Amino acid sequence: MRGSPYHIVTHELIPLIFEAGAKKTDRIDPKHPSFGKISSYKTMDAYKQTWIQLLFFLKEQFHLNDPEKIDEEHIRDFMVYKALERPSKLYLARISAALGKLETALTLYAKQKYGEERYYDFSIRQIVLDGARNLEMVADNYHDRAYAKPNILAGTLDRIEHRLAADIQWESGGRIEAVGLIKKEQLRGYCIDPITGVTMGQIWSKEKGGREGMLMVLTPTYHWLKEHIEEHGCFKIDRQKYTTDIRRTCERLGIKGEGSHGFRYAFAQRRMKEYMKAGYTYEQSLQAVSLEMKHNRAIITTWYVG
Repeated sequence: MRGSPYHIVTHELIPLIFEAGAKKTDRIDPKHPSFGKISSYKTMDAYKQTWIQLLFFLKEQFHLNDPEKIDEEHIRDFMVYKALERPSKLYLARISAALGKLETALTLYAKQKYGEERYYDFSIRQIVLDGARNLEMVADNYHDRAYAKPNILAGTLDRIEHRLAADIQWESGGRIEAVGLIKKEQLRGYCIDPITGVTMGQIWSKEKGGREGMLMVLTPTYHWLKEHIEEHGCFKIDRQKYTTDIRRTCERLGIKGEGSHGFRYAFAQRRMKEYMKAGYTYEQSLQAVSLEMKHNRAIITTWYVG
Protein backbone atom coordinates (compact mmCIF):
# COMPACT_ATOMS: atom_id res chain seq x y z
CA MET A 1 0.00 0.00 0.00
CA ARG A 2 1.69 3.19 -1.17
CA GLY A 3 1.01 6.90 -1.28
CA SER A 4 0.67 9.80 1.14
CA PRO A 5 -1.14 9.21 4.45
CA TYR A 6 -4.05 11.27 3.13
CA HIS A 7 -4.30 9.19 -0.05
CA ILE A 8 -3.98 5.85 1.73
CA VAL A 9 -6.61 6.66 4.34
CA THR A 10 -9.06 8.41 2.03
CA HIS A 11 -8.84 6.24 -1.08
CA GLU A 12 -7.63 2.85 0.14
CA LEU A 13 -8.96 2.26 3.65
CA ILE A 14 -12.12 4.29 4.15
CA PRO A 15 -13.97 2.81 1.12
CA LEU A 16 -13.46 -0.64 2.66
CA ILE A 17 -14.79 0.17 6.13
CA PHE A 18 -17.40 2.91 5.59
CA GLU A 19 -20.98 2.11 4.63
CA ALA A 20 -23.36 5.00 5.20
CA GLY A 21 -26.69 3.98 6.67
CA ALA A 22 -25.73 0.39 7.42
CA LYS A 23 -28.01 -1.08 10.10
CA LYS A 24 -26.55 -1.89 13.50
CA THR A 25 -27.99 -5.40 13.39
CA ASP A 26 -26.07 -6.00 10.14
CA ARG A 27 -22.87 -4.41 11.42
CA ILE A 28 -22.70 -6.81 14.38
CA ASP A 29 -23.66 -9.90 12.36
CA PRO A 30 -20.47 -11.83 11.39
CA LYS A 31 -22.28 -13.37 8.43
CA HIS A 32 -23.48 -10.07 6.95
CA PRO A 33 -21.39 -8.11 4.36
CA SER A 34 -21.74 -5.01 6.55
CA PHE A 35 -20.12 -6.70 9.55
CA GLY A 36 -17.61 -4.42 11.26
CA LYS A 37 -18.41 -1.45 9.02
CA ILE A 38 -18.79 2.19 10.10
CA SER A 39 -22.05 3.90 9.18
CA SER A 40 -21.67 7.34 10.80
CA TYR A 41 -20.04 10.20 8.87
CA LYS A 42 -19.03 11.88 12.15
CA THR A 43 -17.38 8.74 13.50
CA MET A 44 -15.62 8.05 10.22
CA ASP A 45 -14.24 11.58 10.09
CA ALA A 46 -12.88 11.27 13.65
CA TYR A 47 -11.26 7.91 12.86
CA LYS A 48 -9.86 9.31 9.63
CA GLN A 49 -7.97 12.02 11.51
CA THR A 50 -6.52 9.46 13.94
CA TRP A 51 -5.40 7.16 11.12
CA ILE A 52 -3.68 10.03 9.31
CA GLN A 53 -1.93 11.08 12.53
CA LEU A 54 -0.79 7.51 13.06
CA LEU A 55 0.64 7.20 9.54
CA PHE A 56 2.56 10.46 9.87
CA PHE A 57 3.84 9.31 13.26
CA LEU A 58 5.06 6.00 11.84
CA LYS A 59 6.67 7.74 8.89
CA GLU A 60 8.61 10.09 11.14
CA GLN A 61 9.47 7.72 13.99
CA PHE A 62 9.94 4.39 12.19
CA HIS A 63 10.38 5.46 8.54
CA LEU A 64 7.41 3.18 7.85
CA ASN A 65 5.37 4.13 4.78
CA ASP A 66 3.33 0.96 4.24
CA PRO A 67 0.35 0.51 6.65
CA GLU A 68 0.30 -3.22 5.87
CA LYS A 69 3.46 -3.52 7.98
CA ILE A 70 1.97 -1.97 11.11
CA ASP A 71 2.48 -4.21 14.13
CA GLU A 72 1.94 -4.25 17.88
CA GLU A 73 5.05 -2.17 18.61
CA HIS A 74 3.89 0.64 16.35
CA ILE A 75 0.43 0.76 17.93
CA ARG A 76 1.88 0.69 21.44
CA ASP A 77 4.28 3.57 20.78
CA PHE A 78 1.56 5.69 19.16
CA MET A 79 -0.82 5.13 22.09
CA VAL A 80 1.91 5.98 24.61
CA TYR A 81 2.82 9.06 22.57
CA LYS A 82 -0.80 10.27 22.69
CA ALA A 83 -1.16 9.42 26.40
CA LEU A 84 1.87 11.57 27.25
CA GLU A 85 -0.14 14.58 26.07
CA ARG A 86 -2.53 13.93 29.00
CA PRO A 87 -5.70 13.93 26.89
CA SER A 88 -9.18 13.34 28.29
CA LYS A 89 -10.17 9.75 28.98
CA LEU A 90 -12.85 10.02 26.30
CA TYR A 91 -10.39 11.28 23.67
CA LEU A 92 -7.82 8.56 24.33
CA ALA A 93 -10.60 5.94 24.30
CA ARG A 94 -11.70 7.22 20.89
CA ILE A 95 -8.15 6.91 19.59
CA SER A 96 -8.09 3.32 20.81
CA ALA A 97 -11.43 2.64 19.10
CA ALA A 98 -10.13 4.18 15.86
CA LEU A 99 -7.10 1.89 15.93
CA GLY A 100 -9.41 -1.05 16.46
CA LYS A 101 -11.29 -0.18 13.28
CA LEU A 102 -7.99 0.27 11.44
CA GLU A 103 -7.26 -3.32 12.34
CA THR A 104 -10.51 -4.31 10.60
CA ALA A 105 -9.82 -2.10 7.57
CA LEU A 106 -6.36 -3.60 7.04
CA THR A 107 -7.78 -7.12 7.29
CA LEU A 108 -10.39 -6.26 4.66
CA TYR A 109 -7.72 -4.71 2.44
CA ALA A 110 -5.57 -7.86 2.55
CA LYS A 111 -8.56 -10.05 1.76
CA GLN A 112 -9.54 -7.89 -1.21
CA LYS A 113 -6.00 -7.57 -2.58
CA TYR A 114 -4.56 -11.02 -1.89
CA GLY A 115 -7.69 -13.10 -1.56
CA GLU A 116 -6.56 -14.43 1.80
CA GLU A 117 -7.11 -13.77 5.47
CA ARG A 118 -4.46 -11.64 7.16
CA TYR A 119 -5.19 -10.81 10.75
CA TYR A 120 -3.83 -7.80 12.60
CA ASP A 121 -3.71 -7.76 16.38
CA PHE A 122 -3.78 -4.25 17.84
CA SER A 123 -5.11 -5.33 21.25
CA ILE A 124 -2.08 -3.65 22.87
CA ARG A 125 -4.02 -0.40 22.45
CA GLN A 126 -6.41 -1.41 25.25
CA ILE A 127 -3.55 -2.36 27.55
CA VAL A 128 -1.95 1.06 27.08
CA LEU A 129 -5.34 2.76 27.56
CA ASP A 130 -5.96 0.93 30.84
CA GLY A 131 -2.42 1.64 31.99
CA ALA A 132 -2.76 5.35 31.19
CA ARG A 133 -5.95 5.49 33.24
CA ASN A 134 -4.35 3.73 36.19
CA LEU A 135 -1.34 6.04 36.08
CA GLU A 136 -3.65 9.07 35.81
CA MET A 137 -2.07 10.09 32.52
CA VAL A 138 -5.52 11.06 31.26
CA ALA A 139 -8.06 13.52 32.61
CA ASP A 140 -11.70 12.83 33.51
CA ASN A 141 -13.30 15.93 32.01
CA TYR A 142 -12.37 19.44 30.97
CA HIS A 143 -10.59 21.64 33.43
CA ASP A 144 -8.20 24.52 32.96
CA ARG A 145 -4.86 22.79 32.44
CA ALA A 146 -2.80 25.95 32.01
CA TYR A 147 0.03 26.46 34.46
CA ALA A 148 -0.57 29.74 36.30
CA LYS A 149 3.16 30.57 36.33
CA PRO A 150 4.72 28.50 33.51
CA ASN A 151 7.99 30.44 33.66
CA ILE A 152 8.46 29.58 37.35
CA LEU A 153 7.67 25.90 36.76
CA ALA A 154 9.96 25.76 33.73
CA GLY A 155 12.83 27.33 35.66
CA THR A 156 12.42 24.87 38.54
CA LEU A 157 12.69 21.64 36.54
CA ASP A 158 15.59 19.42 37.59
CA ARG A 159 17.37 19.01 34.25
CA ILE A 160 18.61 22.12 32.49
CA GLU A 161 17.65 20.84 29.03
CA HIS A 162 14.10 20.29 30.31
CA ARG A 163 14.00 23.92 31.46
CA LEU A 164 14.88 25.02 27.94
CA ALA A 165 12.26 22.72 26.41
CA ALA A 166 9.60 24.07 28.77
CA ASP A 167 10.53 27.66 27.97
CA ILE A 168 10.16 26.92 24.26
CA GLN A 169 6.77 25.33 24.84
CA TRP A 170 5.13 28.01 26.94
CA GLU A 171 6.56 30.84 24.84
CA SER A 172 5.70 29.33 21.43
CA GLY A 173 2.85 26.88 22.06
CA GLY A 174 4.80 24.04 20.48
CA ARG A 175 3.88 20.42 21.15
CA ILE A 176 6.22 18.03 22.88
CA GLU A 177 7.40 16.61 19.53
CA ALA A 178 8.42 20.12 18.47
CA VAL A 179 10.90 20.38 21.35
CA GLY A 180 11.99 16.73 21.39
CA LEU A 181 14.56 17.28 18.66
CA ILE A 182 15.68 20.61 17.20
CA LYS A 183 18.47 20.80 14.64
CA LYS A 184 20.61 23.75 13.56
CA GLU A 185 18.80 24.17 10.25
CA GLN A 186 15.53 24.74 12.11
CA LEU A 187 16.83 27.99 13.60
CA ARG A 188 15.52 30.77 11.35
CA GLY A 189 16.81 33.94 12.95
CA TYR A 190 14.77 36.82 14.33
CA CYS A 191 11.53 38.57 13.49
CA ILE A 192 9.23 41.19 14.94
CA ASP A 193 6.06 39.71 16.37
CA PRO A 194 3.36 41.66 14.47
CA ILE A 195 0.98 41.35 17.42
CA THR A 196 3.20 42.53 20.28
CA GLY A 197 5.98 44.32 18.41
CA VAL A 198 8.57 42.32 20.37
CA THR A 199 11.68 40.82 18.74
CA MET A 200 11.40 37.02 18.76
CA GLY A 201 13.54 34.08 17.69
CA GLN A 202 12.09 31.73 15.06
CA ILE A 203 12.21 27.93 15.07
CA TRP A 204 10.81 25.96 12.14
CA SER A 205 8.91 22.87 13.23
CA LYS A 206 6.90 19.98 11.86
CA GLU A 207 4.38 18.57 14.26
CA LYS A 208 1.12 16.65 14.55
CA GLY A 209 -0.29 15.46 11.25
CA GLY A 210 2.76 16.75 9.38
CA ARG A 211 1.80 20.38 9.91
CA GLU A 212 4.68 22.79 9.43
CA GLY A 213 5.24 26.31 10.70
CA MET A 214 7.27 28.69 12.82
CA LEU A 215 7.50 28.78 16.58
CA MET A 216 8.38 32.14 18.11
CA VAL A 217 10.34 32.30 21.37
CA LEU A 218 11.82 35.14 23.40
CA THR A 219 15.33 36.20 22.43
CA PRO A 220 17.01 34.88 25.63
CA THR A 221 15.49 31.46 24.97
CA TYR A 222 16.57 31.57 21.33
CA HIS A 223 20.13 32.50 22.35
CA TRP A 224 20.18 29.66 24.86
CA LEU A 225 18.93 27.17 22.27
CA LYS A 226 21.41 28.38 19.67
CA GLU A 227 24.34 28.05 22.09
CA HIS A 228 23.23 24.55 23.09
CA ILE A 229 23.04 23.42 19.46
CA GLU A 230 26.43 24.96 18.66
CA GLU A 231 27.94 23.01 21.56
CA HIS A 232 26.10 19.68 21.17
CA GLY A 233 25.16 19.60 17.47
CA CYS A 234 21.41 19.56 18.16
CA PHE A 235 18.91 19.91 20.99
CA LYS A 236 17.38 16.61 22.04
CA ILE A 237 15.45 15.37 25.06
CA ASP A 238 13.83 12.10 26.13
CA ARG A 239 10.10 12.82 26.13
CA GLN A 240 9.26 10.43 28.94
CA LYS A 241 12.03 11.77 31.20
CA TYR A 242 10.84 15.29 30.40
CA THR A 243 7.23 14.60 31.41
CA THR A 244 8.43 12.77 34.53
CA ASP A 245 10.52 15.80 35.50
CA ILE A 246 7.47 18.04 35.05
CA ARG A 247 5.28 15.76 37.18
CA ARG A 248 7.81 15.48 40.00
CA THR A 249 8.50 19.22 40.00
CA CYS A 250 4.78 19.96 40.18
CA GLU A 251 4.50 17.61 43.18
CA ARG A 252 7.43 19.37 44.84
CA LEU A 253 5.86 22.79 44.25
CA GLY A 254 2.43 21.62 45.38
CA ILE A 255 0.68 22.35 42.07
CA LYS A 256 -1.43 20.08 39.89
CA GLY A 257 0.65 18.44 37.19
CA GLU A 258 -0.70 18.82 33.67
CA GLY A 259 2.21 17.37 31.73
CA SER A 260 3.89 19.27 28.93
CA HIS A 261 0.49 20.19 27.49
CA GLY A 262 -0.05 22.56 30.41
CA PHE A 263 2.54 24.85 28.82
CA ARG A 264 0.51 24.90 25.57
CA TYR A 265 -2.58 25.86 27.53
CA ALA A 266 -0.66 28.70 29.16
CA PHE A 267 0.53 29.86 25.74
CA ALA A 268 -2.98 29.80 24.25
CA GLN A 269 -4.48 31.87 27.05
CA ARG A 270 -1.67 34.42 26.99
CA ARG A 271 -1.71 34.66 23.20
CA MET A 272 -5.49 35.19 23.12
CA LYS A 273 -5.06 38.22 25.38
CA GLU A 274 -2.27 39.59 23.17
CA TYR A 275 -4.40 39.33 20.02
CA MET A 276 -7.40 40.97 21.64
CA LYS A 277 -5.22 43.73 23.09
CA ALA A 278 -3.99 44.34 19.53
CA GLY A 279 -7.57 44.96 18.39
CA TYR A 280 -8.64 41.55 17.12
CA THR A 281 -12.15 40.32 17.88
CA TYR A 282 -12.64 37.26 20.06
CA GLU A 283 -13.45 35.10 17.02
CA GLN A 284 -10.48 36.43 15.06
CA SER A 285 -8.21 35.77 18.02
CA LEU A 286 -9.46 32.20 18.35
CA GLN A 287 -8.70 31.49 14.70
CA ALA A 288 -5.29 33.15 14.79
CA VAL A 289 -4.18 31.30 17.92
CA SER A 290 -5.52 28.03 16.50
CA LEU A 291 -3.34 28.44 13.42
CA GLU A 292 -0.27 29.29 15.52
CA MET A 293 -0.85 26.09 17.48
CA LYS A 294 -1.11 24.19 14.18
CA HIS A 295 -4.82 23.53 14.31
CA ASN A 296 -7.16 24.47 11.49
CA ARG A 297 -10.41 25.23 13.27
CA ALA A 298 -10.93 28.15 15.64
CA ILE A 299 -13.16 26.02 17.87
CA ILE A 300 -10.13 23.99 18.96
CA THR A 301 -8.71 27.02 20.78
CA THR A 302 -11.85 27.29 22.92
CA TRP A 303 -10.76 24.06 24.60
CA TYR A 304 -7.51 25.70 25.67
CA VAL A 305 -9.09 28.93 26.90
CA GLY A 306 -12.15 27.31 28.47
